[in-house]
Amino acid sequence: MGIPHMVLIHGWIPFSFVIFVILIFSWIYIRYYQDRLQSELSTTLTSILAFSVTLITSALVPIDIFLASYMKNPNGSFKIWATNVTDRSSFEDNISYAYYGLYSIVILFLFLILPFMYFYFEEQDDNVSCKARFCGAVKYTMIFIIAASVILLVGSFVPLKSPPKNVTDWNDKMNYLKDEIKASHGETALTFTIGFLTFVGLLSIITYTAFGMSAFPLELIKGYRSIKDERYTLDAKRENLQSQITLLTDKYFGKRRVPSRHRSRLTKLEDEERLLSRRQSRLEKADDKCCKNCFVLCRPFHIVFGIISFFLALLIVVSLVITSIDKALHSFGYKYGYSLPDPKFVNPINEVMLYAQKVFPLDYLLFFAIVFYFVYCTMVGMRKIGIRFFCIKLYKIKPHKTMPQALLFFVFILMYVVLAVNVVLMTLAPQYVMYGNQKYQEKVHNVSNTSSLANTTWSQNYTFITKDCSTRVSNEHCTMSRISVLLSRFFYKVWFFGVCDYWGTWMFIVAFLIGLLVSCCKGRKSYIGDIDSSDDDDSDNEFEHRFTT
Repeated sequence: MGIPHMVLIHGWIPFSFVIFVILIFSWIYIRYYQDRLQSELSTTLTSILAFSVTLITSALVPIDIFLASYMKNPNGSFKIWATNVTDRSSFEDNISYAYYGLYSIVILFLFLILPFMYFYFEEQDDNVSCKARFCGAVKYTMIFIIAASVILLVGSFVPLKSPPKNVTDWNDKMNYLKDEIKASHGETALTFTIGFLTFVGLLSIITYTAFGMSAFPLELIKGYRSIKDERYTLDAKRENLQSQITLLTDKYFGKRRVPSRHRSRLTKLEDEERLLSRRQSRLEKADDKCCKNCFVLCRPFHIVFGIISFFLALLIVVSLVITSIDKALHSFGYKYGYSLPDPKFVNPINEVMLYAQKVFPLDYLLFFAIVFYFVYCTMVGMRKIGIRFFCIKLYKIKPHKTMPQALLFFVFILMYVVLAVNVVLMTLAPQYVMYGNQKYQEKVHNVSNTSSLANTTWSQNYTFITKDCSTRVSNEHCTMSRISVLLSRFFYKVWFFGVCDYWGTWMFIVAFLIGLLVSCCKGRKSYIGDIDSSDDDDSDNEFEHRFTT
């Protein structure tokens, strides 16, 4: 019996709508951050498409979970159309192919298209032809192509861990992977590359997302500094700087030679005085405009939204802590990538997602809310920290003032983050991501005191007890989502990445707590934002235009 059309409609129509929303979301954010004066159509379109494709890989996860869960009835039995194992396998393979296709496109963007567009823009000059720009970009892009080839070759031929020879031990520990472990070299190479990319994304999550998740809600709750108080403080600082500048200039007035130490100090003081003057000018313009009153009216909504965001961040961190402790106590250990066969502790987000799955499409909305929350917090973190190479700041991320090169870097990091979020979700809501709300029926021989058992189906000699699906059950009784099969299989074969994912989660939690402490100690941010010496004078004109339109 084939798959009913209603199943496909319930699964793929919301997915099509989500793709449309993702395209709109990507277009709005890329246009919001790109520089209005220096922009290029090719870099804008590339950034929008790259970001959209990566978000679509996350959008496929709840569809995968829904289709796997929809095969079973609430009592744990398979529906009529899903009783045929061949039909189920064909259906699952189609979802796997969708994952592999999307991830292949993501790899193509990360190792070919984005680097090419970055170097193509870097080669731009008045005296350089398009052909010369193209050749120069190809030359530097070859480095990324070689790196991708090396990763794929390592994934194809590196000796990976094979299944245990003891069949009994295998059935007891990793029964759900017995049939899934037979992967070809091409599939193994692809999953190895995906694992490497998620590892890089995990580092980005620890660096940017953790800080953004702590700073974003507290900034909303604290609000802005008073414009009048800030102007008074700037006036005092500017008078102090002007007095120091006057002392130095009077000291060497009429003298031909000024010591280099004092000359550099004078230059530094003049730069600081110029920045303070620009800040004062912006504050005066902001204080005279009616837009300030709009911020005052929206202040209660900022506080409420900040409190909601703060509790969502705490809920995410608490869920990660609970599952990580559960893995430490009940997983198979580091040799199995800390695979958790059966969650023992109650995870709040996991329970909410399982309950929401009963009300279509509530779990879709909650899932995308979590993913977009991670993405937005990453954006906040990148705006605060900037794009850095270790301690060296390469680019700044600012609304309407992000250079095309920085925009490509911005999307480059966001793609890694979204890939890592797909792995973090396995820790955030393990039962939901692996099985959804699937149940199975366990056969138990009748005994005299079984009348107190709930969710039972009686027969003459035995009883069927309805239980939640877990990895201790064979594939004949429960169907894992394809994303969990892909990750579980990979973490078993290359346990190093499973260990990195586990301990990276703890590092994310620690980074969040440190960022929370720093955000609590920091004062309220300025109404006009930050200004430094790297900002040109055009930013003042743009600021004035924003408050006059």
